[in-house]
Amino acid sequence: MTTIQNPAVASGEAGPAGARRLRRLAFGPPEDPRWARPALWALLVAAAVLYGWGLSEAGYANSYYSAAVRSGTQSWKAFFFGSLDSGSFITVDKPPMALWVMGLFARVMGFGTWSLLLPQLLEGVATVAVLYTTVRRAFGPAAAVLAAAVLTLTPITVAINRDNNPDTLLMLLLVSAAWACQRAAEGGRVRFLLLAAFLVGCGFNTKMLQAFLVVPAFALAYLVAGRAGTLRRVAHLAGAGAVLAAASLWWTLVVDAIPAGRRPFVGGSGDGTMWDLIVGYNGLGRVFGADSGRAGGRAGAGAAFGGEPGAGRLFGDLSGGQISWLIPLAVLACAAGLVLLRGRPRTDPERAALLLWGGWLAVHFVVFSFARGLFHPYYSTAMAPAIAALVGGGGVLLFRAHRRSAAWAWALAAGIAVTGAWALVLLGRTPSWHPWLRWTVAAAAVLAVAGLAAGRAAGRASRRASLRATVAGLVFALAAGLAGPGAFAVSAASSRTNGANPLAGPVREGRGGIPAGGPIGRAAPGGTPPGRGPEGFTRPRGGMFPGGPGGPGGPGGGVSAGMTGYLERNQGTALWLVAVPSALEASSLILRTGRPVIAMGGFTGRDPAMTVAKLRRYVEEGKLRYVLVGGGVLPDLGSVEVTAWVVRNGAPVDPGEYGGPPGSGTPGVRLYRLGSL
Repeated sequence: MTTIQNPAVASGEAGPAGARRLRRLAFGPPEDPRWARPALWALLVAAAVLYGWGLSEAGYANSYYSAAVRSGTQSWKAFFFGSLDSGSFITVDKPPMALWVMGLFARVMGFGTWSLLLPQLLEGVATVAVLYTTVRRAFGPAAAVLAAAVLTLTPITVAINRDNNPDTLLMLLLVSAAWACQRAAEGGRVRFLLLAAFLVGCGFNTKMLQAFLVVPAFALAYLVAGRAGTLRRVAHLAGAGAVLAAASLWWTLVVDAIPAGRRPFVGGSGDGTMWDLIVGYNGLGRVFGADSGRAGGRAGAGAAFGGEPGAGRLFGDLSGGQISWLIPLAVLACAAGLVLLRGRPRTDPERAALLLWGGWLAVHFVVFSFARGLFHPYYSTAMAPAIAALVGGGGVLLFRAHRRSAAWAWALAAGIAVTGAWALVLLGRTPSWHPWLRWTVAAAAVLAVAGLAAGRAAGRASRRASLRATVAGLVFALAAGLAGPGAFAVSAASSRTNGANPLAGPVREGRGGIPAGGPIGRAAPGGTPPGRGPEGFTRPRGGMFPGGPGGPGGPGGGVSAGMTGYLERNQGTALWLVAVPSALEASSLILRTGRPVIAMGGFTGRDPAMTVAKLRRYVEEGKLRYVLVGGGVLPDLGSVEVTAWVVRNGAPVDPGEYGGPPGSGTPGVRLYRLGSL
């Protein structure tokens, strides 16, 4: 019988080809189970809901970065440098790549909550998708779905993806680099390795040296498992190193090559250069604490936010509930997986993936645990992709071993038991928060272990009974492992997050830097009510410009509405509205007025950005008329010389001129008018 082929299919016309592509997009490649791709779509929708629910109430999130984004929409110079103000006096203390993304959205959509946070939502969802693709290539669709679920429900990841800190973009870049590195090792194609290096370099221009923490893991995985010969693998890594250096340092070299008088002071640095910021406050200062004092405290200031340095930091009161739920299982799965795969060929993709993700987790754990500089719990979101990949891939390896080997049957059960026990400890730290949850998790862990044991025992007598018991055990295992972090994740999605230090779930007050007046990771009780901005400012309809500098998630500012109005009325032709001690006041005013404001001391007032000579020149050139003295987070640590010069040469403005009773005002805070000298 003659088979008549569909001419449309034979000729490759767009209709059938398009239908095939659509089916592949919806249900995945033919070799995958029919449930795998729909499960991914469901997880991506869940991630979008968790990251996007109620974002219109987020206000300006982290007002420090939001002010820089707004300034970048007003000046391309401020955009390029990542300047806090559109007059480009000082930059933020990070490279500008994350600001560039938000700034481009803001230029298209208009500046507001959604232009700030929609990029974060999209980046977070994309990271889940890229992780799925990466894990699937090594371990298959079941492991990929599990990894994507773990990443989606990691509490601190949900919190940070609802904020406008640079960590969300950093994670997308690094997970994409992991995908490229894995492709390079699988196929021996150097272009993928160079792509991985380029993406890590982009990560450097997002959050500096933190991006380099993945480099040892990538190099190890490619050196061990790459298909090329030994010398070629070494040469490939050398070439990737060159690409990494170029992709990382091009912006730094451009900035530092521009004369200091023609560019903004680099925020967070000691001498106004990017190089000092890289090796100081954002580099060795974070690890050893040497420079943490300039950024707002003292050496070892990380303990104030993230707990004391040591092996237990990431399991402590502040960070434990954010990231540590599945760390024990991830470590066990990685170690057991490497043992199980010890007889495989050198280029085995599963072992290469374990080396990559295991190295990623190990380096981050050591650095984050023992860093003596400034450390926030949300930094630990960088560990989430590795934990998720190891739980997904390593979990599948453990399950295979459980099914085929009585000697290894204990490993999966032990991982589930340890995970359930640790969840019981974490949930027990806040016993009044959903008290039923910890006992539900404990019961699920017990039932999971029992179901897996029953499945093995029944396998000898009845295959159907064995399958049912095993499936039940796996369902209970998922509940035991994901219920706790899932509850924290939902908590983060259903409440407003403090943009400066986002946290998920309940936080015990008065512990590890959390003030008794309210958790610093959450919007404090009694703060700006929903729908209101600072000084009772009502948000415009539509969610654009929601929240305010004094609202949830942003620095307060301390400049009254009356003083703000006075400054706006009297700015005249001056470039800057006013000079204030720190970015905490400056960001408030920039967001409130849309006008450039000088943050003389950078983020918290410690940067030596303003000098008497510079201030005098600005006044003589008519670029600045008003200076606010006092206030800030660390007013006693600002420039004594600058303050003395302002007091000696300026005329104090009586509070009565901007709406307050004559002679009143905040103690220690005075506004000075400076005229022609």
